[in-house]
Amino acid sequence: MVELTILHWIYLLVILAVIVLMICKREVVVPCITGTFVIGLVYSKSLIGGTQVVFKSMMTAGSDLFDIMLVIALMVAMLKALGNMGADKMMIAPAANLVKKPAVAFWVIAAVMYIAATFFWPTPATALVGTILIPIAMAAGLKPLAACMAMNLAGHGMALSGDMVLQGAPAITANNAGIPVEDVLSKGALFATITGLVALALAFILNRKDILGGKANSEELDRAGEKAVVDAPPYAKVFAVGVPLVFLVIIVRMIVGSSVESVGKIIGGSATALLGGTAALLLIVATAVDCKKDSLEKIVEYLREGLLFAIKIFAPVIPIAGFFMLGSPSLAVDILGEGAPGLLFDLGNALAMALPLGPIPLAIGIVVVGAITGLDGSGFSGLPLVGALAASLAIPAGLDVATLGGLGQVAAVFVGGGCLSAWAFGAVASAGVAGVSPADLVRKNFIPVISGLGVSTVLAIIMLYAG
Repeated sequence: MVELTILHWIYLLVILAVIVLMICKREVVVPCITGTFVIGLVYSKSLIGGTQVVFKSMMTAGSDLFDIMLVIALMVAMLKALGNMGADKMMIAPAANLVKKPAVAFWVIAAVMYIAATFFWPTPATALVGTILIPIAMAAGLKPLAACMAMNLAGHGMALSGDMVLQGAPAITANNAGIPVEDVLSKGALFATITGLVALALAFILNRKDILGGKANSEELDRAGEKAVVDAPPYAKVFAVGVPLVFLVIIVRMIVGSSVESVGKIIGGSATALLGGTAALLLIVATAVDCKKDSLEKIVEYLREGLLFAIKIFAPVIPIAGFFMLGSPSLAVDILGEGAPGLLFDLGNALAMALPLGPIPLAIGIVVVGAITGLDGSGFSGLPLVGALAASLAIPAGLDVATLGGLGQVAAVFVGGGCLSAWAFGAVASAGVAGVSPADLVRKNFIPVISGLGVSTVLAIIMLYAG
């Protein structure tokens, strides 16, 4: 029998407060820091000890997340260098040749956005893909809102929620669940792909009149196509072809392993290190070729922009993750010291003893919690809660933690990443590039996204029963 102490009840009250504030679309950083301080104060019975716990929690979370922050910063910095020479636009310019009919335009935008967002993060990919392909798609007869849906669902939905290359989302979920990142990566990728494909298919079907009924304007199409042809130096073409090819080789190497090097598949932190190191080297080479004598200064400028971008994303996540790490026995020891209880795990065990927790209520519950956490418009700030909650409930019930964690992760990011939160940066950025209202985008996304999450939830329930 799990014995609940005052620490457990404080932790539970803070979690409830966080959920309520997220429903009210308010920030939850202050409640998490305050809750961490109170728990540290009660546990250490010292004002100094409680204050130190606040810092230790954020330090622990920051240490776990820094590799993801760094690889995102390096990718963005590399993309800045490629953008300076025009190679970034040249990479997707060939897709413009395919955008001749509205139906084709919808799927081309979705495919190109998914690939770009998977490698370079959805926000910079939105500016890149949107400014080039959306004007061409509109000239081909595709309505701006339909083009925006394709870009948003594929980028800030399917690509960001699975995050198969940069692995930011699964790393946060896995760290707080206390399981290997590759376990969450595989399950999250599966649910993200299913949710995304169902959402895109329904978006196409429900808006087929607007999509199939549009007429192409040949003159506008020619003008838009001409704008997509980048006037760039000859070496930009080399980078436009070479950079995607390098990353394609790396992805294949990560997946299939190598008998020559006697190393198997590259996953988790090793994959992050390989991608980040490659991005850093490509950044140096691209900047040296493009900027020549000013390259040393320009590299610093690109790195600064990349790090500022990464910090902007993760700044609110770190204190939130620090609080929810108190819920895991292994992580709580790093923050509170030896003998620290896993508060959320204990609460999960107590709940499992009081209620019969099965696959159906847990799968539905984790989707609801994930969606609620996404209402803050971040998508990532709720992942610490989703990961910790998945482990605390799945382990006592004898169910797979990764399945629950991956499902909750996809729900949190699809809602908060910008598909169902009109105030989220993903929705605002997508709508801004397409020239439509974020509220209209979210309204159109609602049925497709909810349907996609429903299909993924059913699949998760089947997987949990299968064991």
